Amino acid sequence: MPAGGFATATAGGVKFEAKITPIVILSCIMAATGGLMFGYDVGVSGGVTSMPDFLEKFFPEVYGKTQDPNLNSNYCKYDNQNLQLFTSSLYLAGLIATFFASWTTRRLGRKPTMLIAGFFFILGVVLNAAAQDLAMLIIGRIFLGCGVGFANQAVPLFLSEIAPTRIRGGLNILFQLNVTVGILFANLVNYGTAKIKGGWGWRLSLGLAGIPAVLLTGGALLVLETPNSLIERGRLDEGKSVLRKIRGTDNIEPEFLELVEASRMAKEVKHPFRNLLKRRNWPQLSITIALQIFQQFTGINAIMFYAPVLFDTVGFGSDAALYSAVIIGAVNVLSTCVSIYSVDKVGRRMLLLEAGVQMFFSQVVIAIILGVKVTDDSNDLHRGYGILVVVMVCTFVSAFAWSWGPLGWLIPSETFPLETRSAGQSVTVCVNLIFTFVMAQAFLSMLCTLKFGIFLFFSSWVLIMSIFVVFLLPETKNIPIEEMTDTVWKKHWFWKRFMDDKEEVPATGTKGDPLTEKWAC
Repeated sequence: MPAGGFATATAGGVKFEAKITPIVILSCIMAATGGLMFGYDVGVSGGVTSMPDFLEKFFPEVYGKTQDPNLNSNYCKYDNQNLQLFTSSLYLAGLIATFFASWTTRRLGRKPTMLIAGFFFILGVVLNAAAQDLAMLIIGRIFLGCGVGFANQAVPLFLSEIAPTRIRGGLNILFQLNVTVGILFANLVNYGTAKIKGGWGWRLSLGLAGIPAVLLTGGALLVLETPNSLIERGRLDEGKSVLRKIRGTDNIEPEFLELVEASRMAKEVKHPFRNLLKRRNWPQLSITIALQIFQQFTGINAIMFYAPVLFDTVGFGSDAALYSAVIIGAVNVLSTCVSIYSVDKVGRRMLLLEAGVQMFFSQVVIAIILGVKVTDDSNDLHRGYGILVVVMVCTFVSAFAWSWGPLGWLIPSETFPLETRSAGQSVTVCVNLIFTFVMAQAFLSMLCTLKFGIFLFFSSWVLIMSIFVVFLLPETKNIPIEEMTDTVWKKHWFWKRFMDDKEEVPATGTKGDPLTEKWAC
């Protein structure tokens, strides 16, 4: 999913003295509510689009299809471009907002950028909950998308910079964990509001997004700016003071000097994106782009966006569909916790390959069940088969949640060298949001065209990406970022041909985003 976690190491692998202070824990919890907001936006759209009152008001054509007993189009009754635009507009807006968020994060700081995100979220929630027509609804989603763009740029970066090195990975995945919690929260809300009589349940679903929106905004007001951002903008004394507070020790001089030096060195690179295109960076760039495309073509966002719609389509009924979506959300949360525990123990490749087998098997089974038991004119799926479909979807979601979900973001963040890390992370976010938008806009039309074959389509991609991992993705577990080139790329059977030592290596850092280069992006 379009979320992220960033784990980095200090230059040269040096470990600075740092305590796990209450201010760090509270700051990270508050900041990570940006993930909660993002997850709620992902989860709530699928639920409200399966509510008859919502469809009747904004998408009467779709509502007519769902109520017509003579319509021989079980797989196609939700196929509507405007309905898909309601979901996908958020991600298109997020993509555009990312470019502005990169500037505000660099020039204004991480804290103001989170405040901007909270403002957009609150505005979007108000417009959605009070929407009177489709235009107002879409504009509200666009504002929510702007919030996503600003939050996804600032929050993971904030977490990376404020956390002590030894728990940085876990605190970064906290953002991804909050995304899954937000999805679960949205599914629970939708399950309850779908039972409300009077046609306003969907307004409550959309309006309750204001809770994480207010939490993020309030949290952004209370947290400290990161020392990295302060030093980056020339406020050295203030940066040193904040560093002392968050580390809980007076022995912060080595880390402070490291940050100052990183800021100085970073300004020497004039064109980080041009450096990114140099031959020696092709392996990292290729893997980054591939991982973001593969992450979306697992089919996960299609399932998370439209789980209630999907289950309703195969005959579960609206109530059972929302209940099944709640189960999926819970599995998603628990499985993300598995990733936090296991990623540095069993390695990235092992998790991805195991998940590939699990996702491929579950999707093939779902395709077989739907192909045999669900046709355009069927209106019910036998209870036993229905339960099996839910189990297989949960099997798929759990595999994704401990592999391609967090690792699709973690691996790019730890493979780019210092001088291209910021530009590389920008590419990661942009490619991810582009293909998230594509899948959100296309899924219901694909479901109509391919029917049960859509799961065979996604399973084919899972097979392709697993082959990619076997041959082209090196293991990066427990390898310092500074040693990645010599330890990983120069020894890989394929990528080593791009590691030309004679090619000029640019100075470290980036002119516009020095400490982003240093720590997170």
